[in-house]
Amino acid sequence: MRILIRAYDALLYSMALIAAATLVWLMVSVVLSVAMRNFGIQPWAWLFTSAEYGLLYMTMLGAPWLVREKGHVHIELVTAALPPYLRRIVSRTVAAACVLVSLILAWYGLELFLTNIERSDYDVRAYFYPRWLLTITFPIAFSLMAVEFARFVFGPNLMHSGEAGIHE
Repeated sequence: MRILIRAYDALLYSMALIAAATLVWLMVSVVLSVAMRNFGIQPWAWLFTSAEYGLLYMTMLGAPWLVREKGHVHIELVTAALPPYLRRIVSRTVAAACVLVSLILAWYGLELFLTNIERSDYDVRAYFYPRWLLTITFPIAFSLMAVEFARFVFGPNLMHSGEAGIHE
């Protein structure tokens, strides 16, 4: 079981690292594009396309790690005002709803991915890019987010700390 947990953690942190590297690439591509325009050079078409793809990959690959770290935006104004026993119930109910939504999105993402493979869809812009390479991120990321939200449902930690405004 430990090996499985380590492999899962390695996958999660690898995805977060790729998302972080993609963020760096986005910064480089924007700076390069602006610099090229300032020098009167038309930026390469693939520069824009890679930035667009990067936004998707960065978002989807980084999201499960953000759930684990409680990095997603959520407002704790209401949960902070609740007594501890009620806060636990509300927090676990919200996390359970997040698990359900994540699983639904993972399912539809899987259907989209399989449809892209079946139809041999390509995204045609600066270059031909198999669309399944984009949509594969949906079932993977949303499934892992479901796992991470489930940790808040069944684990010892709550998603909501009840300390509104303290974490800023």
